[in-house]
Amino acid sequence: MKKFDIPSFYRSPIISKIKELRKLNDRTKKDFTPSILDFGPVQINVARHFGFCYGVENAIEIIYKTVNDNPGRRIFLLSEMIHNPKVNQDLHDMGVRFIMDTQGNQFVPWDEVKEDDIVVIPAFGTTIEIEELLKEKNIEVRRFDTTCPFVVKVWKRAGSLGDDDYTVVIHGKRYHEETRATFSHAKETAPAVVVQNLEEAKKLKPYILKQKSKEEFYEEFADRYSEGFNPEIHFDRIGVVNQTTMLAEDTQEITDHLKNVMESRVGAENINDHFANTRDTLCYATSDNQQAVKGLLEVDADLAIVVGGYNSSNTSHLVDLCEEKLPTYHISSADKILSDKLISHYLHKNKEEKVTEGYLPENKPSRILITSGASCPDAMVDDIIRKIIGYYDNALPVEEVIKSLANKYSN
Repeated sequence: MKKFDIPSFYRSPIISKIKELRKLNDRTKKDFTPSILDFGPVQINVARHFGFCYGVENAIEIIYKTVNDNPGRRIFLLSEMIHNPKVNQDLHDMGVRFIMDTQGNQFVPWDEVKEDDIVVIPAFGTTIEIEELLKEKNIEVRRFDTTCPFVVKVWKRAGSLGDDDYTVVIHGKRYHEETRATFSHAKETAPAVVVQNLEEAKKLKPYILKQKSKEEFYEEFADRYSEGFNPEIHFDRIGVVNQTTMLAEDTQEITDHLKNVMESRVGAENINDHFANTRDTLCYATSDNQQAVKGLLEVDADLAIVVGGYNSSNTSHLVDLCEEKLPTYHISSADKILSDKLISHYLHKNKEEKVTEGYLPENKPSRILITSGASCPDAMVDDIIRKIIGYYDNALPVEEVIKSLANKYSN
């Protein structure tokens, strides 16, 4: 796989060494057991896969090269580069301006963006409408487009479904940048509708079976279907694609449900003519990270720490998986670990931060699971590990623990 030129301050002595050891020991990436860092009074279990993915590293390389190669030119990002506050703050500090927020609310009026400005498209991609707007301003689009190749793959799959007269059902968060972009591209060739979860997918059943009217559909799925969508016609043939950062199991449940509904309508013998046999469009990194968390959860532990931006979809799903088994703390940086007694963490259900007391167990040794989202620099995980072990007297030195791990994987 291609190696990218990533700023050194995003890399880390601890995590880089762990990843290097695991890669040499497991070249096929089939071993999802965690790396165990035993510091004596605290044991930290690090997920097999986590952190910057191909698409994120590609985007970071492009934006840093763009800034370095274009001194004096104004450089804009359509929205956040990736869903990590540190990376976005670093870019802001370098003079990069953000045109809008992640919800599409405008910071910089389009009239202010001129022909000689550089506008970088973030890793999530953007809508066809915004691409056309940039082209009308004679702004280069492709040269500074950092859209993840796996997102583009979804767009192409949606396009091929449309070419074969299928309606595209998109599993995603309707107002997430990636889903907005995928919806925009999908509707160019196919009728499209967005569902966020199985519950919403189940609401499509009476329309597929023609048990409810199109007027009811328009009200129930307001702002989630493409212009001209007619449920009386467009649910005759369907295929499912997804926002690449969703939970794999959720996409499969939605696909299985819709296939069963369609089969009850047309019969098993005709299902292949009405339901596209789409392979899951989840990206490799999302899949690997989720599998790695499942491997991580097979280890007995007291708590889990998940690191990443609070608006990061792929990170939130790692949190969901961990929360099913043990106390889980989603933090954006080491600064959120306030002391050995207090931690400030994000609650997705309440959409707010909360300070929890007594997050570290009193019994020793403590057992902690750690992973991070695909947009989180490894250096941030390093900082968290060092901060935690600093709370434990007589913890073994990091170098000694890494050496022990190296001996394990060399044998």
